[in-house]
Amino acid sequence: MLHLLSIVLLTGLLVAVLVQGFKSPSSLENEKIYKQLMQLKVVVDSLCLPCPWDWKFFHGKCYFFSKSQRTWNDSATACQEVEAQLVIIDNDEEQTFLSVISENEVSVWLGLSYVKEEGIWKWVDHSPMDDRFKKYQRGNQSETEVCAEVTEGLWTADRCDLNKFWICEKSAAPCPASKV
Repeated sequence: MLHLLSIVLLTGLLVAVLVQGFKSPSSLENEKIYKQLMQLKVVVDSLCLPCPWDWKFFHGKCYFFSKSQRTWNDSATACQEVEAQLVIIDNDEEQTFLSVISENEVSVWLGLSYVKEEGIWKWVDHSPMDDRFKKYQRGNQSETEVCAEVTEGLWTADRCDLNKFWICEKSAAPCPASKV
Protein backbone atom coordinates (compact mmCIF):
# COMPACT_ATOMS: atom_id res chain seq x y z
CA MET A 1 0.00 0.00 0.00
CA LEU A 2 2.86 2.35 0.87
CA HIS A 3 4.47 1.52 -2.45
CA LEU A 4 1.29 2.41 -4.34
CA LEU A 5 0.95 5.69 -2.41
CA SER A 6 4.54 6.61 -3.26
CA ILE A 7 3.97 5.92 -6.93
CA VAL A 8 0.85 8.09 -6.88
CA LEU A 9 2.75 10.91 -5.15
CA LEU A 10 5.63 10.65 -7.61
CA THR A 11 3.21 10.75 -10.53
CA GLY A 12 1.51 13.79 -9.02
CA LEU A 13 4.79 15.59 -8.63
CA LEU A 14 5.77 14.81 -12.20
CA VAL A 15 2.48 16.24 -13.42
CA ALA A 16 3.09 19.31 -11.24
CA VAL A 17 6.51 19.74 -12.84
CA LEU A 18 5.00 19.61 -16.31
CA VAL A 19 2.20 22.03 -15.42
CA GLN A 20 4.64 24.42 -13.72
CA GLY A 21 6.93 24.25 -16.70
CA PHE A 22 4.11 25.44 -18.95
CA LYS A 23 2.83 28.11 -16.55
CA SER A 24 6.03 29.79 -15.51
CA PRO A 25 9.36 29.45 -17.22
CA SER A 26 11.06 30.50 -13.97
CA SER A 27 14.17 28.39 -13.54
CA LEU A 28 14.08 29.06 -9.77
CA GLU A 29 10.63 27.44 -9.52
CA ASN A 30 11.77 24.52 -11.70
CA GLU A 31 14.83 24.06 -9.47
CA LYS A 32 12.59 23.90 -6.38
CA ILE A 33 10.37 21.26 -7.97
CA TYR A 34 13.41 19.29 -9.12
CA LYS A 35 14.77 19.22 -5.54
CA GLN A 36 11.41 17.99 -4.25
CA LEU A 37 11.41 15.23 -6.86
CA MET A 38 14.90 14.14 -5.86
CA GLN A 39 13.86 14.03 -2.19
CA LEU A 40 10.85 11.88 -3.09
CA LYS A 41 13.07 9.62 -5.21
CA VAL A 42 15.28 8.94 -2.16
CA VAL A 43 12.19 7.92 -0.16
CA VAL A 44 10.82 5.71 -2.95
CA ASP A 45 14.22 4.06 -3.47
CA SER A 46 14.36 3.16 0.24
CA LEU A 47 11.05 1.26 0.16
CA CYS A 48 11.38 -2.48 0.32
CA LEU A 49 8.77 -4.93 -0.84
CA PRO A 50 9.65 -8.50 0.17
CA CYS A 51 7.30 -9.91 -2.48
CA PRO A 52 6.44 -9.03 -6.06
CA TRP A 53 3.56 -6.60 -6.51
CA ASP A 54 0.65 -9.07 -6.86
CA TRP A 55 1.92 -11.65 -4.34
CA LYS A 56 0.92 -12.04 -0.67
CA PHE A 57 3.48 -12.13 2.16
CA PHE A 58 3.21 -14.56 5.10
CA HIS A 59 5.90 -15.80 7.51
CA GLY A 60 8.89 -15.06 5.27
CA LYS A 61 7.33 -16.44 2.08
CA CYS A 62 5.57 -14.93 -0.90
CA TYR A 63 2.43 -16.52 -2.35
CA PHE A 64 0.84 -16.04 -5.76
CA PHE A 65 -2.80 -16.99 -6.23
CA SER A 66 -3.47 -17.59 -9.93
CA LYS A 67 -6.29 -15.91 -11.75
CA SER A 68 -6.42 -18.51 -14.51
CA GLN A 69 -6.68 -22.29 -14.53
CA ARG A 70 -4.16 -24.85 -15.75
CA THR A 71 -3.34 -28.52 -15.37
CA TRP A 72 -1.16 -29.49 -12.41
CA ASN A 73 1.96 -29.87 -14.61
CA ASP A 74 1.33 -26.58 -16.39
CA SER A 75 0.77 -24.90 -13.02
CA ALA A 76 4.10 -26.26 -11.76
CA THR A 77 5.78 -24.91 -14.91
CA ALA A 78 4.12 -21.49 -14.46
CA CYS A 79 5.54 -21.32 -10.94
CA GLN A 80 9.02 -22.31 -12.13
CA GLU A 81 8.91 -19.55 -14.74
CA VAL A 82 8.69 -16.97 -11.93
CA GLU A 83 11.38 -18.72 -9.85
CA ALA A 84 8.84 -20.29 -7.50
CA GLN A 85 7.18 -23.66 -6.98
CA LEU A 86 3.69 -24.95 -6.39
CA VAL A 87 2.97 -24.42 -2.71
CA ILE A 88 4.35 -26.89 -0.16
CA ILE A 89 2.47 -26.68 3.13
CA ASP A 90 4.92 -26.90 6.02
CA ASN A 91 2.71 -26.29 9.05
CA ASP A 92 -0.82 -25.72 10.31
CA GLU A 93 -0.42 -21.93 10.29
CA GLU A 94 0.41 -21.96 6.59
CA GLN A 95 -2.57 -24.25 5.92
CA THR A 96 -4.87 -21.84 7.79
CA PHE A 97 -3.43 -18.82 5.94
CA LEU A 98 -3.96 -20.48 2.56
CA SER A 99 -7.48 -21.60 3.48
CA VAL A 100 -8.50 -18.13 4.64
CA ILE A 101 -6.91 -16.17 1.81
CA SER A 102 -8.04 -18.37 -1.08
CA GLU A 103 -11.62 -17.95 -2.17
CA ASN A 104 -14.19 -20.35 -0.72
CA GLU A 105 -15.37 -23.26 -2.84
CA VAL A 106 -12.55 -22.78 -5.38
CA SER A 107 -10.27 -25.75 -6.02
CA VAL A 108 -6.59 -24.79 -6.02
CA TRP A 109 -3.63 -27.02 -6.94
CA LEU A 110 -1.06 -27.71 -4.22
CA GLY A 111 2.47 -28.91 -4.94
CA LEU A 112 1.53 -32.44 -3.87
CA SER A 113 0.95 -35.52 -6.01
CA TYR A 114 0.45 -39.24 -5.44
CA VAL A 115 3.20 -41.52 -6.66
CA LYS A 116 1.31 -44.77 -7.25
CA GLU A 117 4.47 -46.87 -7.78
CA GLU A 118 5.72 -45.85 -4.34
CA GLY A 119 2.28 -45.64 -2.75
CA ILE A 120 3.01 -42.23 -1.19
CA TRP A 121 2.18 -38.56 -1.57
CA LYS A 122 5.16 -36.37 -2.49
CA TRP A 123 5.66 -32.63 -2.68
CA VAL A 124 7.20 -30.96 -5.73
CA ASP A 125 10.56 -30.89 -3.91
CA HIS A 126 10.34 -34.74 -3.75
CA SER A 127 9.84 -34.81 0.03
CA PRO A 128 7.09 -37.13 1.30
CA MET A 129 3.96 -35.67 2.87
CA ASP A 130 4.18 -35.70 6.66
CA ASP A 131 1.52 -37.90 8.31
CA ARG A 132 0.43 -34.98 10.51
CA PHE A 133 -1.24 -33.46 7.43
CA LYS A 134 -3.52 -36.47 6.87
CA LYS A 135 -6.14 -34.64 8.95
CA TYR A 136 -6.62 -32.30 5.96
CA GLN A 137 -7.11 -35.09 3.42
CA ARG A 138 -10.53 -36.09 2.15
CA GLY A 139 -11.22 -38.89 -0.33
CA ASN A 140 -8.81 -41.40 -1.84
CA GLN A 141 -6.30 -41.75 -4.66
CA SER A 142 -7.52 -44.62 -6.81
CA GLU A 143 -6.43 -43.02 -10.10
CA THR A 144 -3.05 -43.77 -11.68
CA GLU A 145 -1.98 -40.14 -11.53
CA VAL A 146 -3.62 -37.82 -9.02
CA CYS A 147 -2.62 -34.49 -7.62
CA ALA A 148 -3.72 -32.64 -4.52
CA GLU A 149 -6.04 -29.67 -4.52
CA VAL A 150 -7.37 -27.69 -1.61
CA THR A 151 -11.03 -26.74 -1.40
CA GLU A 152 -12.53 -25.10 1.68
CA GLY A 153 -9.43 -26.01 3.69
CA LEU A 154 -9.44 -29.73 2.88
CA TRP A 155 -7.12 -31.57 0.50
CA THR A 156 -8.65 -33.81 -2.12
CA ALA A 157 -7.20 -35.87 -4.93
CA ASP A 158 -8.14 -35.19 -8.52
CA ARG A 159 -6.83 -36.01 -11.98
CA CYS A 160 -3.71 -33.97 -12.71
CA ASP A 161 -4.86 -33.21 -16.25
CA LEU A 162 -7.81 -31.09 -15.08
CA ASN A 163 -7.61 -27.30 -15.16
CA LYS A 164 -7.68 -25.59 -11.76
CA PHE A 165 -6.35 -22.48 -10.11
CA TRP A 166 -2.97 -22.83 -8.36
CA ILE A 167 -0.75 -21.28 -5.70
CA CYS A 168 2.97 -20.59 -6.15
CA GLU A 169 5.35 -19.86 -3.30
CA LYS A 170 8.90 -18.59 -2.94
CA SER A 171 11.07 -17.10 -0.24
CA ALA A 172 10.59 -13.41 0.41
CA ALA A 173 13.38 -11.06 -0.63
CA PRO A 174 15.38 -9.63 2.28
CA CYS A 175 15.13 -5.88 2.71
CA PRO A 176 18.46 -4.06 2.89
CA ALA A 177 19.38 -2.48 6.21
CA SER A 178 18.28 1.14 6.52
CA LYS A 179 20.99 3.73 5.96
CA VAL A 180 19.25 6.36 8.09
